[in-house]
Amino acid sequence: MIRTRYLPAASLVLALASCASQPAHYYTLVPPAQAGQPAPAAPFQFELLPVGIPAQVDQPQLVIRQGGQGAVPLGGERWIAPLADEVRGALSADLAQALHAQDATGLPGDGKSRLRIKVDLRRFDSAPGDYALVDAAWSVRQLQGDAMLACTSQVREPVGPGYDALVEGHQHALAALAGQIAQVAHAIAAGQAPPCPVAP
Repeated sequence: MIRTRYLPAASLVLALASCASQPAHYYTLVPPAQAGQPAPAAPFQFELLPVGIPAQVDQPQLVIRQGGQGAVPLGGERWIAPLADEVRGALSADLAQALHAQDATGLPGDGKSRLRIKVDLRRFDSAPGDYALVDAAWSVRQLQGDAMLACTSQVREPVGPGYDALVEGHQHALAALAGQIAQVAHAIAAGQAPPCPVAP
């Protein structure tokens, strides 16, 4: 009787120990710093507002698609920071590189003209071994003038098996999105009225 009484407790301890023995893996969307000769600085700065992300993927875990309607958060595969911060950090780094300009969000003006960039992700789909997709509505506005353009972009990157490949696919997708935004930002900063980029 004594042995039987403690069997559920022993099973619980073993189950908890099994969970604890599986370490979590952490991922970042922020690309590695680029080495090489710095390009001449642009005559403007930019501000990147906080990025909106879909509620379905606003989780500490990676959320992957399963089938047509299924979505599953992965307990052991996690973002190193909240996903909105990860996406903003990646876009800020990619835009700074593409524009050769500083992200001056929260900093006082230094006499340079400034662009304000707003990005809202409408989809952030993850299908391991298949694709990584971002669908975004975004705008670029010149703070010292009236120039402004609002666009949408969808970028789908094929990915290989594994979560490392999936995260790398999202890094490439965000870099491509930043490249499209940079095209518009360069033109607006130069006083032009560009069209929205055409998807390749």
